Amino acid sequence: MASNRPVLWHLPLSHYSEKVRWALDHKRIGHDRHAPVGGVHIPVALYLTRGRHYTFPVLELDGHRIGDSSAIIAALERRQPDSPLYPADRNERERALVLEEWFDEHLGPSVRRYVFHVMRSDRELFDELAAQQVPAPLRRYRRLAGAYARAFTGTRFQTVSDDKAARAREEMLAALDRLESELGDNQYLVGERFTVADLTAASLFYPLVLPSEGPLHLEPPPEVAQLRDELAGRRGYRWVNEMFARHRDKGAARAAG
Repeated sequence: MASNRPVLWHLPLSHYSEKVRWALDHKRIGHDRHAPVGGVHIPVALYLTRGRHYTFPVLELDGHRIGDSSAIIAALERRQPDSPLYPADRNERERALVLEEWFDEHLGPSVRRYVFHVMRSDRELFDELAAQQVPAPLRRYRRLAGAYARAFTGTRFQTVSDDKAARAREEMLAALDRLESELGDNQYLVGERFTVADLTAASLFYPLVLPSEGPLHLEPPPEVAQLRDELAGRRGYRWVNEMFARHRDKGAARAAG
C-alpha cells in the first residue's frame, strides 16, 4: 500500500459499504477501492481481518485492517477529527452512537432483505443488476450472474421467504417511524449539525429511497415503486433525499492525497 493511503474493500451495492464511502468522502480522505464479486468477498474479508470479520466493508488504515462500518468510522474520527461525525458534546455523542447502532441493527438487515426479495421476482432486472457487479468480460453472461446472485442473496440474506420479507417490510417501516420520531421538528437527528446518526440512517435507507446521489440507479420493480410512491410524502423519506443532496459530496476525496 503506497504512501499510507487507505484502501477500502467494499461491495458497490451494499448500504453498509455506502455508509463508509460516505464517511471517507465527507472527511475528504483520499483512498483506493477494491470490490470483489459478492460471495468471493467473504474469504477475502476473512483473510484481510485474520478471521475477525467475514463481510465488507473492510478498511486498510495506517497498517490496520478494520471490519464493521461503525468501527471504521470510529477509526476515521481518531485519525482525522476535521469534518467530525461525532458531536463534541458527550451526551450528544452518546445519543448519536446509540442511534447509529440502532439503525445498523434494525434497519440495515430489514431493508436489504425486503428489497432483494422483491428484486428477485423481476428476473430481467435482477440479472442486469447482477451483471453490473461482475468483471466486464463476464457481463455478457447475465443469466448466469443473476442465478448466482439469487442463490447468494437467498442463502446469505434469507431473501426467499415471503413471510420473512413481509416482516422485513414491517421492520423497515418501523425504522422510518423511529427516524421521524427522533427528528421531531429538527433538521438533524442529534444537535444542529450532520453526525454519524444522520449518515447511518440515510445511507441504510438508500436501497428503498434511491436518491440520485446514491450508488444504485435503476427503475425499481413495481412493488418497490408503489411503496416509494406511498412513502414519498413522509417527512422521513424526504429527509433521506435531503441528506444525500446536502451532504453526499463525492468530490475529490478518492483522488486526494
